[in-house]
Parts: sequence; C-alpha cells; structure tokens
Amino acid sequence: MIDTLVTKIKKTEAPIVVGLDPKLNFIPSAILDKAYAAYGKSLEAASYAILEFNKGIIDATYDLIPAVKPQIAMYEQFGLPGLVAFKETVNYAKSKGLVIIGDVKRGDIGSTSESYAIAHLGSIDVGGEKIKVFDEDFATVNPYLGSDGIKPFTDVCAKEGKGIFILVKTSNPSSGEFQDKDMEGKPLYEHVGAMVDKWGKDLIGECGYSSVGAVVGATYPEVGKIMRKVMPKTYILVPGYGAQGGKGKDLVHFFNDDGLGAIVNSSRGIIAAYKNEAYAKYGEEGYADAARQAVIDMREDIKSALN
Repeated sequence: MIDTLVTKIKKTEAPIVVGLDPKLNFIPSAILDKAYAAYGKSLEAASYAILEFNKGIIDATYDLIPAVKPQIAMYEQFGLPGLVAFKETVNYAKSKGLVIIGDVKRGDIGSTSESYAIAHLGSIDVGGEKIKVFDEDFATVNPYLGSDGIKPFTDVCAKEGKGIFILVKTSNPSSGEFQDKDMEGKPLYEHVGAMVDKWGKDLIGECGYSSVGAVVGATYPEVGKIMRKVMPKTYILVPGYGAQGGKGKDLVHFFNDDGLGAIVNSSRGIIAAYKNEAYAKYGEEGYADAARQAVIDMREDIKSALN
C-alpha cells in the first residue's frame, strides 16, 4: 500500500491528506435540516449529516489529493450510527480512488492488538468466510506497549498489503511531557523513531519506503529534521498544519531530497474552510468549494516551501 500512496502523491503533486474530522457545527444548516427532517434530532440524523458532509468534501477534492484520514473518535461519539458513517465514508472515499488512513490510534498486547489490526486492516473469519471490516489502507498505532503491540499490526500489513503510522512525536502542546524525556542522552521520541525504522525494515516497498510509517507533528519542525535522519526509509505523516499553526516553511525537513517521504494532514483547515475569513465568500452552501480552494492553497504553500 505504501507504493500506491507514493504513486498517488507523485501523480497529484500534493503530499496532502485531508482529515475528515467532522463536527456538527462544521456542517451547513441545509444538510442538518434535511437530516433532522428525516430522522429527528437523533444519532441517526447526525450519522446521515456527517456522511453527506463528507461526501461533499470528497467530491470536491478527490482529484487533487492522494488520501483522506477519518478520525474515528469524531464518529464514535455518535455511537453505532456514527460508526456506520465512518464505514460508509471509508467506502465512498475508496470508490473515488483515495487511499484511506484510519486515524484510530490503537495499540495493545497479544490478541487484543491483533483484533484491532483485523478490524481496521485485515479480515475476520466468520464460519470460514473471510470478511473485511472497516478496511482502511493504513491505521495509526500507539507504540507505548512496545513490540507486543506493534507486531500484530505488521503481521497483518505483510499479509494484506496494508500499512501503519506509528506515533513518534505528536503535534499537541503537551506531547513533550513524555515524548521529550531524556533517555540515555536522547529524547524518548528518538528511541521510538529508531524502533519504527527497525519494525519497518522487512516491509520496504518498490518505492523504497516502508509500510511502517511515523507520525511527527508539523508544530515541531526541528524534530522533523532529526527524525528524517533517524528514519530515512520511513514515510512521515505530519499533523498540525493549518489550524494548529504549522506552515509550509515548517515542513521542509520532513521530506527527503527526492521530494518524498512525508504526507501532510490538514483537517478543519480544509473541511471547515468556509468558516475561515479567507474563504468566507463561499458561504455555507459553498463549503465544498471552499475546501477545494483550501487544498489548492495548501498544495501551493508546500510546493513553494520545498522549491
């Protein structure tokens, strides 16, 4: 799957993933009104509205980008109907040829981690029938439990041709409380990065990159420079662009000299772009057009920085 992702990045010239992290206050009133009329003010209405909103974003951007990243918590908060919206979003994005990065941040030990891996990347055996469940292409994984928590995911990746992105240095302000702690003269995130490099050595694709990627936030550009050296064959998923403060100039060192090696996420900066003064002219009814323009502007910002 890493080969597919890299191919799509090259084709679109946009190392961008759109984070599909919907909130009800992002969704235009026309969509919400239609949902409430059909389902009342219920979880089912929320599920319907989220899916319709996501479809609009996908329709407006799928020709510009290689991938989308739905964050599962934004769907889980609406219970089982929300998870239906998550799955239908995955299906719809796949129908448009997009790579799906499931932002699920799973990680446990033994059979529990294996079950998470099966749910999001693999197939479950039901009476001899192999059935795919959520069926994302990549999943984000928490490495805190060590190799016991990672191996079930890498096993499924090898079997199913999928990939993972392991949390190394996250974009949130308090990430340093643990991730920056000194261990034997290096911050913890460097040790985690070295393990990511190790875990991915047997899953290198034809593109020269591993199916085992890393998450390193755009809000810490100096860390990106360090981790690029620690993990030369690792694709880096870079959150924190846009609404969290990251800019194109902050991203230069996350990429290798070949212009590859990183894919940058923007969520509300794109899906709620119409609420931003810069795109206010589109209005609620033009939320998808605003998202498309935000993607174009992000692509040009990154391209300009890399050049």
